[in-house]
Amino acid sequence: MTDTNQIVGALDVDKFWTDGWAILPGLYSAQEIQDLRRDAYASKGVGGDLLAKPKLRRVLTDGRLVAVARKLLGSDAIHYGGDSSLTINGTQRGFHKDNADRVDGNAPDWDGRYTQLRFGIYCQDHTRHTGGLNLRDGSHDIANLTDGKNVYVKVKPGDLAVWSMRITHSGNGTLLRAPFDRLKPTPLPTEHDAFKKWMIAPPDGDRIAIFAHLGAVDSHAQRYGDYLKTRKYMVDAWRKLPYDDEAREAAKAAGLTLRDMPAEVMDDPDAGKNVLWQAIPY
Repeated sequence: MTDTNQIVGALDVDKFWTDGWAILPGLYSAQEIQDLRRDAYASKGVGGDLLAKPKLRRVLTDGRLVAVARKLLGSDAIHYGGDSSLTINGTQRGFHKDNADRVDGNAPDWDGRYTQLRFGIYCQDHTRHTGGLNLRDGSHDIANLTDGKNVYVKVKPGDLAVWSMRITHSGNGTLLRAPFDRLKPTPLPTEHDAFKKWMIAPPDGDRIAIFAHLGAVDSHAQRYGDYLKTRKYMVDAWRKLPYDDEAREAAKAAGLTLRDMPAEVMDDPDAGKNVLWQAIPY
């Protein structure tokens, strides 16, 4: 295992809150990344979030994400509300935010610092290969999807990315081969189809990404969970594979304050009615 304390200790908290994102290099070893790839394949399609998946539960509970969240949030109390997932060869593109109130600057999510974080582990190279993450730098403080410089996040296997869930971002970004990368270093998601296939850097095998949300235990966490209860894809996953006692004990042992979303939605006829994002009342 890598030296978590050293890597987390080097994290620049002030820069994170200015930019809205950060990379922790080499937080996972090469063997750990290979193990995550193996276990992602084995866990595909079984439903549930990571806490419900025994082969991937360690991503949430081995202490690394919790340590980063505590450092960034300045609190030992860390919320987990059932939002974590894996994707294999995802194709979704398009800028969006992950929080509940995405473009309404008067809504509760924009009242002060937003304390909910998204973590991303990319189990392949994106320094020379396409398919990485796009972020609009500083857009976590802007209530629209168009402002902020577009950045292609060049992560190596073993790096951990973390960003504010208010930041504008897009998955499955486009990285161009040389010399085209000098002419267009950061294509927008909408520009992907404008490039010939041979102009785009090759993928590094199957694109496997693992995501998790952690945050402060506060009203932002409560509102985000209430919003997720409206989303069909989340509710379907929770109902397919709810937590058992082992999962709940693992979360407790990791120091997580768990909101048991699968239990909340299991018999709630009003949960999961929205296929697409819709703002919730305030």
